[in-house]
Amino acid sequence: MVKLNKAIHSSRRKSRKAHFDAPSSVRRVIMSAPLSKELREKYNARSIPVRKDDEVQVIRGSNKGREGKIISVYRLKYVVHIERLTREKANGQSVPIGIHPSKCVVTKLKLDKDREKILERISKGREMRIKVEKAKKRGD
Repeated sequence: MVKLNKAIHSSRRKSRKAHFDAPSSVRRVIMSAPLSKELREKYNARSIPVRKDDEVQVIRGSNKGREGKIISVYRLKYVVHIERLTREKANGQSVPIGIHPSKCVVTKLKLDKDREKILERISKGREMRIKVEKAKKRGD
């Protein structure tokens, strides 16, 4: 098999090391969640890095179907904590359950100027790719 991306190592060992030693800026991108069908059509983007105050729905695991607002994005552990998603410890203390963002769907975005710019940039890139693909089809 031909190596597709020269920047990313194809060795399992080195890929795992890169994943678990990734800096916070890279972890942010890894911790992206897909957008719901309505948001996908509205913003012309498939997924976006999650942030605090986004509203998500869990789509995998024992908490499937549960909805809530993101309380915290725990980059060190690659998980997000969602409100009302807790479990009781043996001593009665309540602790949040960590969910990986890829196992959630974003139902409502917390928008600010920077987030709008990101969505605009993603949308523009997707539109350009579609134009290029159409031009290639015409050329064939």
